Amino acid sequence: MPWFDFREIWVEQSKPDREQANNKPPPRHCHQKKKKRKKKGGKKRREEKRREEKRREEKRREEKREKREETEKRREEKREKREEKRREEREEKRREEKRREEKRREEKRREEKRREEKRREEKRREEKRRGIIFKQEALEMAKNQSSSLRGKKNKT
Repeated sequence: MPWFDFREIWVEQSKPDREQANNKPPPRHCHQKKKKRKKKGGKKRREEKRREEKRREEKRREEKREKREETEKRREEKREKREEKRREEREEKRREEKRREEKRREEKRREEKRREEKRREEKRREEKRRGIIFKQEALEMAKNQSSSLRGKKNKT
């Protein structure tokens, strides 16, 4: 046996090579399929993502619903305002119509009173005229009689 052991040297020399080999990538000519790592907790992550997506979707729906309700509320308020305005206008028209009707009635009453007053006045005038005419006729008759008498006197 030789005075030194080759196996020992070979083992000593091969150790660092192995460590280096572990750190190095495989040579290009070695087309070894890379071993896929098993993803740990993938199911949980997927589940969590799905839950998160559901939450977001629910939130979006909630916001949309709230927005819709808000717009509906505004529309309802506007509609009520318009209806209130219309009611007020109708009420105002009714009041105005009542006032006009009352004015017409009042005007008719006044007109009727004026006509009645005119009739009375006309009657009074007519009566006066008749009275005057009657007096005048009486005077004329008296004159005629006296003149006829005079004439007779003159003739005789």
